[in-house]
Amino acid sequence: MITLQHVFYFVGALFAAWSLLSLFDRSNPKRLGNAAFWGLMAVSLLAGHLIGDLANGFIVFGLAGLATLRLIGRGSPSTSTAERNALGERYGNKLFLPILVVLLTAVTGTLLYLYYPPLHATGWLEETRETFVLLCLGVVLALILVFAWLRPPPLAPLDEGRWLIDAVGWAVVLPMMLAALGLVLKDTGVGSTIGALVLTVIPDGTILPAVIAFCVGMALLTILTGNAFAAFPVMATAIGVPVLIQGYGGNPAVVGAIGMLAGFCGTLMTPMAANFNLVPAALLELKDENAVIKAQVGTAIPLLIVNILLIYFLAF
Repeated sequence: MITLQHVFYFVGALFAAWSLLSLFDRSNPKRLGNAAFWGLMAVSLLAGHLIGDLANGFIVFGLAGLATLRLIGRGSPSTSTAERNALGERYGNKLFLPILVVLLTAVTGTLLYLYYPPLHATGWLEETRETFVLLCLGVVLALILVFAWLRPPPLAPLDEGRWLIDAVGWAVVLPMMLAALGLVLKDTGVGSTIGALVLTVIPDGTILPAVIAFCVGMALLTILTGNAFAAFPVMATAIGVPVLIQGYGGNPAVVGAIGMLAGFCGTLMTPMAANFNLVPAALLELKDENAVIKAQVGTAIPLLIVNILLIYFLAF
């Protein structure tokens, strides 16, 4: 059976390769920091299940220290801008074929495996992890297509991947860290504590203030954690379930779905949601790393107000 751990091995091997390539990248003045950062990620993915929680915790501290001290830099790509432009003009939109192979393999493969009984009965893939495995398979198939079609140098995919991940920097690992933070907040009872504090200021029997507290709380906690999925279990435990659903009889589907949208309003306004807000700025080489956030605030705040009204009028 192919399990999630095999996916970790696959991704960990990529980080290990990027660490080695960074180490020998003379164009990057911070190559040692890059090598250490991606190397720690590789150790966590390749051996995290063997070294224990304490060692993994030290790895997190190491990653945070390297990022905080700004010891991560950017090297130069293996191809020049002129070469990439020339290839773009030569092949045009055909260059999107490899990524389409990845997407089609992941989506079609998952649907076939789950809903075609003879294939599902083989038990080849770990349950609930099918898409992760098939996504990796799609990457392998896309690489085979690239080598058969474009015939790049052997290390070109790894080297270009290293340049791209250097452009993103430490923000690439932030979603994983924040998702883990959400579980920590939930398991430590933060939701119950927030709920108790909110109930002391919301008048008993008033629905609208409770809805506002729930939606604004989702947005604020998402701004702090960068992840609405991390904020949701906390705010659902605090207000969503005990107050809005059980206390006032709100529709669970409406409260849950629109409550998540309220959290996503916070996603639009925070650098903590690095994969949405900082990564595009880095890839586009914008002078202001917060330019994406500034452009989205004018949408996020009105949308949050609309979500509050939708829950108030549709859930009760």
